[in-house]
Amino acid sequence: MAKNTATQFVAGRVVSLDVMRGLIMFLLCAESCHLYGALKGLNPVQPAAILIEQFFHHPWHGLRFWDLVQPAFMFMAGAAMYISYSRKLEKGSTWEKNWSHIVIRSFKLFLFGVGLHCVYAGKPVWELWNVLTQLAFTTLLAYLMIGRSYNWQIISSVALLLLTETMYRLILMPGFDQPFVEGHNFGSYADTLLMGKINPDGWVAINAIPTTAHTIWGVLAGKLLISARSASYKIKVLIGFGLLALMIGFGLDALQVTPIIKRISTSSFVFASGGWVLIMLAAVYWLVDVKQCTKYVWICAVMGMNAIFIYIFFETIGVQWLNGVVGIFTGDILAMLFGLPTDVSAVVTALSTLLVEWALCYWLYKRNIFFKL
Repeated sequence: MAKNTATQFVAGRVVSLDVMRGLIMFLLCAESCHLYGALKGLNPVQPAAILIEQFFHHPWHGLRFWDLVQPAFMFMAGAAMYISYSRKLEKGSTWEKNWSHIVIRSFKLFLFGVGLHCVYAGKPVWELWNVLTQLAFTTLLAYLMIGRSYNWQIISSVALLLLTETMYRLILMPGFDQPFVEGHNFGSYADTLLMGKINPDGWVAINAIPTTAHTIWGVLAGKLLISARSASYKIKVLIGFGLLALMIGFGLDALQVTPIIKRISTSSFVFASGGWVLIMLAAVYWLVDVKQCTKYVWICAVMGMNAIFIYIFFETIGVQWLNGVVGIFTGDILAMLFGLPTDVSAVVTALSTLLVEWALCYWLYKRNIFFKL
């Protein structure tokens, strides 16, 4: 069964994109199952403690592995959008015909994003911090320039970052006149206008502007990977631009020009995180599409092929109901019957829930059921 599944993925696809998207969803799913919190609750010794800490957002100025997941999510959305767009062009469609589909899809993403905040709060709220509301914005902007040249799109993405820098540095309002201080920056001020509130953890809605660069870069990567260029050329380009982005991002931070702050998506953060994502994609592309190490790719890819569905599922039904139900019949029973420590039973529950949600994606895949917006 596994062999047949792997073969199905290989036929006519850039498998590395499926795998990369699947890895992202697997990591996000694990977080919703509280796996990282449960592992941290074991109070591991070093170096395990440092490793686990990488699965939590940096509190403000700095960069951890977990800060790369959302940029990778945006990036892969751009890559998938370009590949879908190119296939439609081959079938005779046009940019104009596909525009209405993109608008409707973005509207749905926006509604789901706002709806998820209502679920989190347990009541109707107007909050725009969810990744889906931001993806709705970045999708529209990235599609507007999807047919442009590489240079045009790169320049446009940098222009968006310069726009962000300008707003944070020059629009200084009373109480919001410190560009890179949590809760006192332009992003927080914009939230008071958009939502009448600021996020207690420092997140801002206008992150959608700078992180559009991630989606545009994803479009460019998708265009590159399905081009007729050689595999070695594609890898060199991905690594080359990845290293350049890392140099710019960490350089701006080291020179104290712009600090790396994920919660307000500073330009240095966008460059640094985008650089890491490009290098990770190059590594996955080399391993999966070039070296053909595809035997186990289906384990992650089945989640990636229903990415939006599983994201909405584990953010609603999963967190609100499934986590607790699985816990009753796994960790709680083991604790009751065998005296399993609470911290260990929490890990068992998290892993069990993750397995159940992965199995749901696998069940959908085997029946060719794919949910799309």
